Amino acid sequence: MRVRSVSSALLFAAMSSAAVAQTQAPGLWEYSVAFKSQGGEMEKALAEMQNQLAAMSPAERKGMERAMAGSGLSLGPKGHTIKVCVTPEDAARKAAPQTQDANCTQDVVKRSGGTIMTKWQCTGANPSSGEGEVTFTSDKAFTGKAAVTSTSKGKSETLNIEQRGKWLAADCGTVKPRSMTVKP
Repeated sequence: MRVRSVSSALLFAAMSSAAVAQTQAPGLWEYSVAFKSQGGEMEKALAEMQNQLAAMSPAERKGMERAMAGSGLSLGPKGHTIKVCVTPEDAARKAAPQTQDANCTQDVVKRSGGTIMTKWQCTGANPSSGEGEVTFTSDKAFTGKAAVTSTSKGKSETLNIEQRGKWLAADCGTVKPRSMTVKP
């Protein structure tokens, strides 16, 4: 399903940057994410999601937007954002987050200055793999890129992700920390 592919890509964007900083301020962060897929499928899926939202009744759309906002996700015509809560404990670890998906593994390949490079591999019904690089310009800002290769319906496709992160506030408000185990 295309919605699952979009959600997975957003999760990988968050995983590749969420707390991989050498130094990262705890609190509420906003990640802006842009996708470019090899065959245009991701862009079509995102446009389809936008059209589905637009076709909903005002009450349905408000409910869907509220549900997405509850998980920190916002889909807009000029980009997509994810709000992430980085706990003081996660920031102090200076480690890459790991998804709790038993089908996925992630490793830090290299650390240099404010840059961390990671690789991940997921098996199962929708196998994928990827690598990413995040560079922190301060403890409150980063840029990054990632490439995710996935297989759907027997067809392999690469998705390129560009991301930026900025610290918004010390208080995460209603955004809950992501459930991730940490691997140094």
